[in-house]
Amino acid sequence: PESATTIPYARVSIDVFREQARSYSSLAKEHLLMTDAAQAPLRPLADTSPSAIVAGFIAMMTGYTSSLVLMFQAGQAAGLTTAQISSWIWALSIGMAVCSIGLSLRYRTPITIAWSTPGAALLITSLGGVSYGEAIGAYITCAVLVTLCGLTGSFEKLVKRIPASLAAALLAGILFKIGSEIFVAAQHRTGLVLGMFFTYLVIKRLSPRYAVLAALLIGTALSGLMGLLDFSGFHLEVATPVWTTPHFSLAATISIGIPLFVVAMTSQNMPGVAVLRADGYNVPASPLITTTGLASLVLAPFGSHGINLAAISAAICTGPHAHEDRNKRYTAAVWCGIFYGIAGVFGATLAALFAALPKELVLSIAALALFGSIINGLSIAMNEPKEREAALITFMVTASGLTLFSIGSAFWGIVAGVLTLLILNGRKA
Repeated sequence: PESATTIPYARVSIDVFREQARSYSSLAKEHLLMTDAAQAPLRPLADTSPSAIVAGFIAMMTGYTSSLVLMFQAGQAAGLTTAQISSWIWALSIGMAVCSIGLSLRYRTPITIAWSTPGAALLITSLGGVSYGEAIGAYITCAVLVTLCGLTGSFEKLVKRIPASLAAALLAGILFKIGSEIFVAAQHRTGLVLGMFFTYLVIKRLSPRYAVLAALLIGTALSGLMGLLDFSGFHLEVATPVWTTPHFSLAATISIGIPLFVVAMTSQNMPGVAVLRADGYNVPASPLITTTGLASLVLAPFGSHGINLAAISAAICTGPHAHEDRNKRYTAAVWCGIFYGIAGVFGATLAALFAALPKELVLSIAALALFGSIINGLSIAMNEPKEREAALITFMVTASGLTLFSIGSAFWGIVAGVLTLLILNGRKA
């Protein structure tokens, strides 16, 4: 150095270089491990674990309880028969089961598929305005548009442009509301929720992989002791698919097809990819979108309004609670698909089954299973100093539940974060 004053800066530069070298070395080792795992023989039964089975069950339970009631409400408002509503649930469940199992085994990645919860809420007000045949035609239109996005690769290009910090903040914002529900539930069933919460903490210290399972078992036992389990309305009944011939109309396309497409891409597929990327699973998005679009297209005549990448339930399968080995967490999504299939076969009795469980138990176990994913999302979101403010705004807008023009907060969270990033860090003219 030309002067002594430059020595501290040189030392800092060397330290930074060493830290980056360690980071790149760690990433390289992780990449080699993932490559070796991908080349190893596929053994889903050998790779599975009790925690993976529990994670799959909780993911399935979270997916159904989040919006199953909305579907019944939409179906009843539209005057659908019990058989048609049952076929609707069957079609969605079979599509989610086949895609979750197939994609997870294909990519050895915990890829969880779910129906569109915002789409189900949209149908409550719009389904009754058209005939059921026209609604089916609108479902097909939406499925075709989703498939085209996957085939052309336009969605993949968009997702790659989103910074990792904003994607992680989006994930954390989506999961935050579900995670915080455990403390709201404690107001109504204090003994039940606290029993589950402290069980989780104690087992987390002793044996982390069984913390969620122990909380679920204790919660079920406490619910039984408190008289909160009611199976009086539960009975087995196999669902039967019902074909509805589609009809296409401009009114149904505008009121149902286009809004369903926008909601599916912004509120389901984009957060779903963010969940995978935030947990280090860099699966190409286009094949996933194409597969769900084609499955939605085939199942639409039986009532399916569309299946998409899952976000909240996906985070349960991609998080550390699913399996201690991240290369074997795909088994959690496989088990989720198996439970989807079982639930779909008995779709007519699904609502009664979940009605038998106290709402606070379902909310609490879902929240506990998501703690690890929320921690990971917030850690990555705040890792880059120049992007922290944009990541914070993405997180806050997404967690707020904001809805504008019938588009959910996940989309607006990304928009707000990108705009903040451009204003604060964009190149000046």
